[in-house]
Amino acid sequence: MVVCGDDGLAHRLAAELRGVYREQVTLVVPPSGRGVSRPAVGRARAASAALLDRVSAAVSRSGTGDPGGGEPDGGRELEAAEPTDEVLTRAGVDRAAALALVYDDDETNIRAALAARRLNPRLRLVLRLYNRRLGRHIEELLDQSAALATGDARDAGLDGAGTSTTVLSDADTAAPALAATALVGTSKVVETDGLLLRAVERQPPRPGEVADPGLCTLALLSATSNDPAGADGSEGSGDQAPQLLPDAAAVEAATGRGTVVLEQVSYSGPPLPAARAGVPPFGELFSRRLRWSLAGLGACVVALAVALMVVTGDHPLHATYVTLLDLFAINEPAHNEDTGRQVLQLLSGFVGLLLLPVLLAAVLEALGTFRSATALRKPPRGLGGHVVLLGLGKIGTRVLTRLREMDIPVVCVEADPEARGMATARRLRVPVVLGDVTQEGVLEAAKIHRAHSLLALTSVDTTNLEAVLYARSVRSRLRVVLRLYDDDFATAVYRTLRAAHPGALTRSRSVTHLSAPAFAGAMMGRQILGAIPVERRVLLFAA
Repeated sequence: MVVCGDDGLAHRLAAELRGVYREQVTLVVPPSGRGVSRPAVGRARAASAALLDRVSAAVSRSGTGDPGGGEPDGGRELEAAEPTDEVLTRAGVDRAAALALVYDDDETNIRAALAARRLNPRLRLVLRLYNRRLGRHIEELLDQSAALATGDARDAGLDGAGTSTTVLSDADTAAPALAATALVGTSKVVETDGLLLRAVERQPPRPGEVADPGLCTLALLSATSNDPAGADGSEGSGDQAPQLLPDAAAVEAATGRGTVVLEQVSYSGPPLPAARAGVPPFGELFSRRLRWSLAGLGACVVALAVALMVVTGDHPLHATYVTLLDLFAINEPAHNEDTGRQVLQLLSGFVGLLLLPVLLAAVLEALGTFRSATALRKPPRGLGGHVVLLGLGKIGTRVLTRLREMDIPVVCVEADPEARGMATARRLRVPVVLGDVTQEGVLEAAKIHRAHSLLALTSVDTTNLEAVLYARSVRSRLRVVLRLYDDDFATAVYRTLRAAHPGALTRSRSVTHLSAPAFAGAMMGRQILGAIPVERRVLLFAA
């Protein structure tokens, strides 16, 4: 196996292939100091700095290292600035079984994939691309190229034995787990062929109770999962660590431990209302005052038509027609008519003068409504029970889409008006608060005091940590989910926050930790259905 990348996903993927699948792996990374580095510091308050000191001490005591660093067993490591033809040849792509291209830049991955397919037409390719539409076209192009090069179109299928190209996105892989963690009663969901399965975390049954076994038991939680100070999910906990896919005897013997069971569900929530691409509703198009003004003028026209019918004895339709002519000042002056007819004509002209500013106001309000429909919405008054989403980058945009597919109310906070997900927020008509989340008043504008949960998904770890600490000071039992880049840092933050707030639900998630198993499974030729986190480990669903 060959893995090429420039961030933590490459190291995590190589460790997954070595540790889980026992594969020989060649890791190609940029030279030291030239890789993509995540910002490690940010503008933090005093509380954030104090917690960082506690986290650093916890990491030092745990003594855990990077599983992908150094010169590990079962593979080698090459340093190269870019995956050129020469670099791919040195890595052994021409005789490799699979190649993963997980650079952060889509263009780099596509260029390297084209070169690798030329060097080895039977190579299994796994690409990291954010653009879904482009990814589908690239899959078809590379598979067709392999079929022509090998002379057998059947080799280009996704059957594991032949050539295949799989395009994955770390954002798409991690988004379901991040979104599910923030919701009440919603667990990790895997869907395939119309069958919807859900993994549910169950607490240990009380004395005299019998726990629902579900369809099957996927995992036993760590023995310290109910202890706020315990090392929940630690890989080095031995028998205390979480156990994936236990047999019936292990489940029966594991008294006092929580479980993750599989359930089948037939309904995933209410569907989203149909998108209105046309004219907004009348109530949104015009203000209430303007609607009352239009109704009053309409009543005046009806009254004038009835009065003209009484005075002249004319037919109702003809009387209405004459009244409208007088209203728009296009009728002949009533010089030779009786006094009543002349008075009604003057009143109709006066009503016509009143009608002009009302019509102008209606046009201006309609234009303003259409203009504001494409602008960012503000959180409505009285909003509560919603999810506050921080950051509209790659991960935040995918999570936002996932939440709206489940019809969950969301308020976004973003500092960059030109962020990637701003167009998605406008299209989905999601309220957005523009501002730096580390500044006072920004989270308050997002109604954090009435929110149900907080998803901190910015690209800066300390910004996410600072936002969570401040939100917890506003609402101590708020459900929070952090996106943290480093997995060891995520583990230490989770333990510290859980010890400080044992009554609240806290989850820290590393995107590379969530997405690496899916990439590794694709390199083994499996069709990935979903990845479900179990504490600090991941359970992979594949066809």
